[in-house]
Amino acid sequence: MTTELHPVQLVGAGPGDPQLITLAGAAALRQADVILHDRLASPALLALAADAELINVGKTPYSPHHANPQAAQERIHQLLIQHAQAGRRVVRLKGGDPFVFGRGGEEASALAAAGIPFTIIPGVTSATAAAAAAGIAVTDRRAASAVTILTGSEGGGGAPPVNWKAAAQVGGTLVLLMAWRDFSHIAEQLTAGGLSPSTPAAAIERASTPQQQIVRAPLGRLKQAAATLRAPVTVVIGNTVALATEPTAPPPRPLEGRRIV
Repeated sequence: MTTELHPVQLVGAGPGDPQLITLAGAAALRQADVILHDRLASPALLALAADAELINVGKTPYSPHHANPQAAQERIHQLLIQHAQAGRRVVRLKGGDPFVFGRGGEEASALAAAGIPFTIIPGVTSATAAAAAAGIAVTDRRAASAVTILTGSEGGGGAPPVNWKAAAQVGGTLVLLMAWRDFSHIAEQLTAGGLSPSTPAAAIERASTPQQQIVRAPLGRLKQAAATLRAPVTVVIGNTVALATEPTAPPPRPLEGRRIV
């Protein structure tokens, strides 16, 4: 008898606030038999799948994978394929959007090579949501008609390294993910490429969560001004930062105070 294969669902969890997951993402969690989730997955999202097996495959930033044996990317591929082949409903829950510096493309390729069907449920990426949480529009007709998203953690893949000096010439807004550890060096490269040290910049820690912290300072002084921030930190650089209008009211929370079955 052939085991029915359910599509593996690659789900974006959003930037941190559990209410920012999509309806489709929440539905996938409720129906899951097993969830492979990242280190910062919100307990409120995992609670949607009361009967699912939860597997933490989260990578600790700047640490070897043996800190969590399940975190090696090849091991994640194996687990996705293994549980799918067993006929289980598998969700791969990833922070932000799976296809924005989330290795979702690698996981999709591994599933396709193994003949496993899959679907992609996009998420709200912190590349834009962190800026929005700080009241920063990454594009604004008054200051920027383009936004460039860059990673400060290039890993061991085959993609060419970021040319920071060239990035300094692009114009518009720069958004940096996973760049905080090496930000002093990155800032030096950007200024060497022609970006003024006085360019407005902001660092946002744990965007959209109760632990959110925002520090604004010129590019050349941002690391010093925000020295107490710890990853995950999103950095936004450009003139739109100077136009920021921080939200004056908290986001609506329609489920607070209600019992959910």
